[in-house]
Amino acid sequence: ATMGVFAPLVGIIGSLQAAEALKLLCRAGRPLTGRLLMLDGRSMEFTQVKIARQAACVVCGNTS
Repeated sequence: ATMGVFAPLVGIIGSLQAAEALKLLCRAGRPLTGRLLMLDGRSMEFTQVKIARQAACVVCGNTS
């Protein structure tokens, strides 16, 4: 908290987000749909968490 944001880490996350957007647009690979990808900047370890849809959510819930 006292050091602020580690600037290269922001670039890494931005690159990952851009890559995911391109994967969705090109329908290439397996997108992170339904999963949250987290990066621990100190150890440079990635963790994935599965997230279930919430029926009452206006973004991910049932739209029918």
